[in-house]
Amino acid sequence: MEISEAKLETLGSIDEGGRNMHFLKPFSIFVCAGVIVGAIGFELTHGTHLAVSASWQALARLPGGSWGLTVVSAVPMGPASSLAATRYVIDVKRSDIMVRAFSGGIARFKGHDHFVRPSEFSGDVELSPGAITPASLRMTIRAASVEETRPIFTPPQKQIINKELREIVLLPDQFPDITFKSTDVTVTPASGGHFDAKISGDLTLHGVTRHIVIPADVAIEGNSLRAKGEVEFERSDFNVKATTAMHGMIRVHDHLKLTFDIVANQL
Repeated sequence: MEISEAKLETLGSIDEGGRNMHFLKPFSIFVCAGVIVGAIGFELTHGTHLAVSASWQALARLPGGSWGLTVVSAVPMGPASSLAATRYVIDVKRSDIMVRAFSGGIARFKGHDHFVRPSEFSGDVELSPGAITPASLRMTIRAASVEETRPIFTPPQKQIINKELREIVLLPDQFPDITFKSTDVTVTPASGGHFDAKISGDLTLHGVTRHIVIPADVAIEGNSLRAKGEVEFERSDFNVKATTAMHGMIRVHDHLKLTFDIVANQL
């Protein structure tokens, strides 16, 4: 789809050294964000390297929400099986998921990068405390809640961007949810009580499912679990379109970066 030069000016494009314009499918990743929480299926006390196989047992609504996914871990093996499962639920107010869409094209210096975020997402995870146990995670992001958040854009410009996110890029009427389901978690101890996790799973965006691996720094602080990291992917892998301007001279780059800082609270 092409946008006239007049519209380009309306969007307030300026030189940013090659960064771009419209957003795209992030959420594919936003979804990814929930992913990180799955990293907690590991032995906190033994500090050993392990692989965790996902096992989905339940899907339910979160308290007070119209939509939400509850993830239940598999029954733990060995002595830990007698321990009560610990449940952590993602705290949306304290968590952040952001997809950066880079500017591309031969005239990319005319545009801005876009920082898009979802405001509606949910997920949780259960595990047996102090044990090496299979854990699983499922997370859902509402595609219609994904919006431009970069301060450089004015409110009218954001309205235009968000409209195109819905009508051209994410198509939430057809694909309302972006989801992630973990299939395997590998964890190794790091410094300061943290763990380096690699969360493998299936990301579904725009009706397309791809297997991805998300690296994350995971820590349990009091009654909260926190996971931070970033992952990169190509929007074309999920058949996500992007808008263009100046007869295609400016276009959203195929490469996207998802960053996340997820906090989940123990119930």
